Amino acid sequence: MSGTALGTALVLGGGGPVGGAWMTGVLAGLTDAGIDLGRADVTIGTSAGSIYGSRIAGGEPPRELYEQQLAGTDRIELNVSASQTLRFLWAALGSRDPERSVRRLGRAAVAARTVPESEVFDALRGLLHRQRDWPGRAMRIASVDALTGGVETFDADSDVTLLEAVAASCAVPMVWPPITLAGRRWIDGGSRSTTNIHLARGYGRVLAVSPIPSAVGPHPSAQQQAAELAAEGAEVTLLTPEPAARRTMGRDMTADARRPDAARAGHRQATALAATMAAL
Repeated sequence: MSGTALGTALVLGGGGPVGGAWMTGVLAGLTDAGIDLGRADVTIGTSAGSIYGSRIAGGEPPRELYEQQLAGTDRIELNVSASQTLRFLWAALGSRDPERSVRRLGRAAVAARTVPESEVFDALRGLLHRQRDWPGRAMRIASVDALTGGVETFDADSDVTLLEAVAASCAVPMVWPPITLAGRRWIDGGSRSTTNIHLARGYGRVLAVSPIPSAVGPHPSAQQQAAELAAEGAEVTLLTPEPAARRTMGRDMTADARRPDAARAGHRQATALAATMAAL
């Protein structure tokens, strides 16, 4: 495949509050260096990437996203217990087969006792800020069908609101309930691929920002998916946290206190790389 027909795709992955903060730093750093992310023909967002992707596609400057992380705003509470973590790992790691693994996770998510779906919408409504409707620029949001384990995307032509699509993409199994849309249940879009770079198939140039390159379980990493697209003829640039940034982010992607430093680490990393990415 030669991939010039569909232009450029911006792919933003999931990573919880801390990974999302690092990602805003990366996006702001690239923009500050003169790289116009608004020129992407499509933005593809997963989980946290669906939140910030929607806001960028809606015209919010990456610099504003970054500054809100530094100020400690854009906050979302994710109180994850040890029990929830263990149930997640038991489901995701219970099979070496990718399809069985994600279906196990979906079943466990449906059976889990969590909060009402309305609480998910309330939590995310504030993070979308002034972006209530689907943005004018092409935006696709990934989620996983809890029953089949398949990855699907919502866009402006889907019969769902932007908030519903983002909620479905952010529905972390065991922590938040699967979101009910069109008679189906949906879990976090990063349940089998944290970044879903494969959804950019057909685009000639792909810029992917992946705070967490690998999902829990026997699933392809962001690096593997990027390599597959590159082998098909696409120019793929994949940004993941460098070692210093990973240390700054820590292991707990819900640690609110780490968000400002994670954002700064992302900005530093992007600033250092921007010169080599100007062509993209």
